[in-house]
Amino acid sequence: MARYVDGFVFPVPKKNLAAYRKMASAGGKVWMKCGALEYFECIGDDLTPDTFGMKMMGFQKMAKAKPSDIIVFSFIVYKSRAHRDKVNAKVNKDPFMNDPKNKDKPMPFEMKRMAYGGFKTIVQM
Repeated sequence: MARYVDGFVFPVPKKNLAAYRKMASAGGKVWMKCGALEYFECIGDDLTPDTFGMKMMGFQKMAKAKPSDIIVFSFIVYKSRAHRDKVNAKVNKDPFMNDPKNKDKPMPFEMKRMAYGGFKTIVQM
């Protein structure tokens, strides 16, 4: 059965990476508890857009990254889009995600520079 994936790409200031990692780890635990199949948080290591000898846009440009930013690629794997919707509904109701102490806590990155999308899997091995 083909899986469904939510994907995210965004820059995080290097000075905020530890705070982001802590936030992402806590969030990942919630997604897994609520039924996600897999949860990944990855930081850019080889982001050279000409790696394959073709002209293409790099993640840094797409995310309007500054030299002091680290690119994060994050993705969550689900059974299907319907499963994703059920998991996210549970996540939105989770007590940790609704803790009042986090209400006004600043994000360790700029949400306006985040790209997001839900993806149907067309090849899976």
